[in-house]
Amino acid sequence: MLVKNYAEALSFIHGRTKFKKSPTLQRMQRFVKALGHPEKQFPIIHITGTNGKGSTVAFLRELLQQQGLRVGTYTSPFIVKFNERIEIDGKMISDEEIVSLVNQVGPVALQLDQQLAAAEGGPTEFEILTAMMFVYFAKAQLDLALIEVGIGGTFDSTNVVTPLLSVITTVAYDHTELLGPTIASIAQHKAGIIKEGCPVVVGNVPAPALKVIRQRAATLNAPLYIFNEDYHVQRLVKSSWGEDFSYAGLGERFGKLHTDLAGHFQVENAAVAVTSYLVWAHQNHSVIKRREVQAALGKTCWPGRFEPVNQEPLIILDGAHNQAAIDELVLSLKQDFRGRHVYILIAILADKQPREMLAELAQLANTTVIATTFNGPRKVADVQAMAANNQLIQYEKQWQPALVKTVQQMSTDDVLLVTGSLYFISEVRQFFK
Repeated sequence: MLVKNYAEALSFIHGRTKFKKSPTLQRMQRFVKALGHPEKQFPIIHITGTNGKGSTVAFLRELLQQQGLRVGTYTSPFIVKFNERIEIDGKMISDEEIVSLVNQVGPVALQLDQQLAAAEGGPTEFEILTAMMFVYFAKAQLDLALIEVGIGGTFDSTNVVTPLLSVITTVAYDHTELLGPTIASIAQHKAGIIKEGCPVVVGNVPAPALKVIRQRAATLNAPLYIFNEDYHVQRLVKSSWGEDFSYAGLGERFGKLHTDLAGHFQVENAAVAVTSYLVWAHQNHSVIKRREVQAALGKTCWPGRFEPVNQEPLIILDGAHNQAAIDELVLSLKQDFRGRHVYILIAILADKQPREMLAELAQLANTTVIATTFNGPRKVADVQAMAANNQLIQYEKQWQPALVKTVQQMSTDDVLLVTGSLYFISEVRQFFK
């Protein structure tokens, strides 16, 4: 096979199966073996979690780059362009490199299609992209790669790696059809990235999840660094947009740190990233420089996460795409926007918990909730029916006229929050950039 341009390359990637019926790593293990095990040719920090993975990666990338390191990142989904999913030092992979990688990886995938035809066939879309990332990073002479899990952990295609450090940011209800119906079952999948003797940084997770993680870590002699046990963070009164907080853990103390990423959950994400950085620094006998930590957190940005895109009136984009993220969003709205009217424009994928998410937002004081739709890659929730059964929720079929209509009725002190699916945020963000 030979793809001639970027459009053909994307067509090949997106044309692959999304999921297989049976969860397994065997297909991915055969894939990387056939490629010469590129995943073994550079050091890795492996990151999973229901929410907070992307922000944690962004913080950690800045902390490591501040040390002069060459850092690769693998994240999903993208906000502006597909290529964002594979970056080095914050610069996305080029269209030409995507074409080249498809031409390297594609023929191997087609061979596996034939070899595994009697089973479930060859690699999926995400396995193809993960293999491309491994090959790209293997020849890039990275100092470190930050690799984000797609879904779960145990059977995720990224879980063929042996990392320096594993990170579990959060555990909450999401992808229950794949990961199981309980916090413990979801945590079991997340804990699947823990490897023998490999340190693990754990964020703010519920007690049933922590129990599962502790058991897995104990079995594998993996040292744990746990939120509110081994490291602590305190949100401070902030003086500007974003968050101010203090941090203490692993023998280090920072009296005041600042990030422009707003929302109290970003303080926890930053704490996970700082702890991960400290574990890495201690592994490598690197000197911790307070000013460099402050600078790295201060310049971290992550599009579509409580991101202000207009000032008067204030318009914020935030990809609160599941129930746990909505819970965090509600806390931030109550803490930071008391006394201001908040218009919430939201579109949700059908496989989340749209009814519960909308109901929670509708109960907020001083808010107007407008449920809408967009052209999502997967089925979008039928919010019209939900709005019809809840007088506190308005419905607009198309988000574009809904956005214009809302802005026209806002005062300069009001706030418009656009939220829900990250795919929706990606679509809306192009309207402002």
